[in-house]
Amino acid sequence: MTTVELTYRAATEADVPALVALIESAYRGDASREGWTTEADLLEGQRTDPEGVAAVVDAPDSVLLVAENAGETVACCQLEHRGDHVYFGMFAVRPGLQGGGLGKVVMAEAERTARARWNAAEMRMTVIRQRSDLIAWYERRGYRRTGTMFPFPYGDERFGIPRRPDLEFELLVKTLD
Repeated sequence: MTTVELTYRAATEADVPALVALIESAYRGDASREGWTTEADLLEGQRTDPEGVAAVVDAPDSVLLVAENAGETVACCQLEHRGDHVYFGMFAVRPGLQGGGLGKVVMAEAERTARARWNAAEMRMTVIRQRSDLIAWYERRGYRRTGTMFPFPYGDERFGIPRRPDLEFELLVKTLD
């Protein structure tokens, strides 16, 4: 990971196709199995689409942060100011680069950006409850499980086609220093 020199910027409409491809590759299909964040055993179909990513890029009080190495997009994440906190979502790291510390560095930049841009005191996210490995990774970064659950949007194929009937999201929260 030490050979990677990251630069960060806000995504634009021109980035949407590349970001959709990155997010899909990190979570769905056989390509996602190269990394450890795959959801392929839980969900089939798409993770997002151009309209969903464009909506995040265009949303007020929001930034889709792009991490680049030598001009190539290697990671991204959504930061959305929601009153007393910032919502963190659409986090994706190129599968072949997962497991080397890149995600930890991008997450730290996302938290720094949330504090600097909105003076945010807290970051929140939702994670599929069944993703215990991913939740444990976030816990090592200081996020805590709240026990607050939200239903998975069954029947809305924009978010994927569930392979099991018990999926739900759990709210994770971190106080930003």
